[in-house]
Amino acid sequence: MTMKNEFAEKPFPGFDADFEVVPAAKPSKPPEPHYTNHRSRLRARFMRAGAGALADYEMLELVLFRAIPRRDVKPLAKKLLEEFGDFNRVITASPARLAQVQGIGSAAVQELKIIEAAAQMLGQARVLGQNAITSWSSLMDYCKTVMAHRETEQFRILYLDRKNTLIADEAQAVGTVDHVPVYPREVVKRALELNASSLILVHNHPSGSPDPSDDDIVMTNRIVEAASALGLSVHDHIIIGKEQDSSFKALGLI
Repeated sequence: MTMKNEFAEKPFPGFDADFEVVPAAKPSKPPEPHYTNHRSRLRARFMRAGAGALADYEMLELVLFRAIPRRDVKPLAKKLLEEFGDFNRVITASPARLAQVQGIGSAAVQELKIIEAAAQMLGQARVLGQNAITSWSSLMDYCKTVMAHRETEQFRILYLDRKNTLIADEAQAVGTVDHVPVYPREVVKRALELNASSLILVHNHPSGSPDPSDDDIVMTNRIVEAASALGLSVHDHIIIGKEQDSSFKALGLI
C-alpha cells in the first residue's frame, strides 16, 4: 500500500507542480560599429600594399582614425578633399582653414599638421648634407613638397658651402597670397653666420603660375648685388607653382 506524503510542499494555486523555472537570458552584446572592421581592414591593406594602393580619401581616413576614434571618418575625409583638392593640399592647409570644415576639431587638425611636419622633415633629411647641384631633382622635389600647396607665399634660402653641399634650409619670410617681404641684408647676414659660400633662393606662388613678377625680378637683383658685394654667389632663384616651377637661371634672369 502506497501512502502519500501528507507533508510534501503543495504547488501554488494556478501553477503546475512540474513547472520548470527557466533562467532569464543574458542581454546580448551590442554589435560593434561597422567602421571598426573597416579600420582594421584598411590598416592591413596599407601595411600590405602601401600608400600606392589607397585612394587619397583612404589615406586621410588613416590619419583621422587617431583623432576621431569612434566615428565613421570616410565622409569627413571626402569632404576635406572636396574642400582642398587632394591629400597634399589637405595636410598643408592652414589650421584656421581646416577648422572651418564641419566635423574637424583641434585633435584632427593636430594630426594633419603632424603628418605635414613629418613629410617635410623626411624630405629635408634627404637633401641636407648632399651636393645641391648633383642632387638637383631631389632638392626640387623637396621644395615642391614643402611649398607647392601653401596658401601664402613663403621665401626660403638654401645655403651652400664651397663644395655646393646644402648646409642649411631656412624659411626667411612668410607673406600674403601674392607678396612676401624679403630683406637682402638679412639674407646675406645669415649666409655669413653660416659660413656659406652660395645661395639658392626659392619661393612659391599660391596663384599657381610660376612666372616671375616684376617685383620678383627686382628683389632677386637686389639680393644678387648684396651677396656679390660680400663674395657670395646666387646659383638660382626657383619659383614653385601648383604644378610647375620656373628657374631664373634658365630664363636668363641671373
